[in-house]
Amino acid sequence: MSNPSVRIAIAFHSGYGHTARQAEAVAAGASAVPGAVAELVPLDELTDDVWERLTAADAIIFGAPTYMGSPSAVFKAFAEASVKVWAADLAWRDKIAAGFTNSKAMSGDKLNSLVDMAVFAAQHGMIWVGLDLYPGWADSTASIEDLNRLGSWLGAMAQSDADLSAEKAPPETDLRTAAALGARVANVTLRHQRGSLAA
Repeated sequence: MSNPSVRIAIAFHSGYGHTARQAEAVAAGASAVPGAVAELVPLDELTDDVWERLTAADAIIFGAPTYMGSPSAVFKAFAEASVKVWAADLAWRDKIAAGFTNSKAMSGDKLNSLVDMAVFAAQHGMIWVGLDLYPGWADSTASIEDLNRLGSWLGAMAQSDADLSAEKAPPETDLRTAAALGARVANVTLRHQRGSLAA
């Protein structure tokens, strides 16, 4: 049996470019895993091509900025429009899923956005994958440069100062954390694929 390959779609919305940089880091982390191919799928326009790319993917990593404590309206419109996928006998059933989000505040209630995404994935019968990193920046000798400095496990979080452009924020530590999520999803998806092929 040849080694399996998997397709990972990063389905995201970005309001000002900061979450797009996070999405690019997720894709880079996933693509660095041998056997995984990652592609960015912006959700600004819900074309047939968007739905076809998501259908063809083995895993979908959802991403959106956190606005007013929940995912952006563009992401919510995508989630609601996905009812046609749900109605087609849960067409995303057993795909691997994960999520990431960004806000200007250190907290910004980003956890609520990740919970929204995880519930959304569960309603589609998907298999959620969290972040497997200890919290960084969590003791007196720790550093802001630590991976997972915002201490999230449900998905990858990033923080972007409101007065910095997408060229300068989010910081590299948050982009490395996003890449770690991408790599984890790629590895889990490959294991899931191998198990399915062996069954």
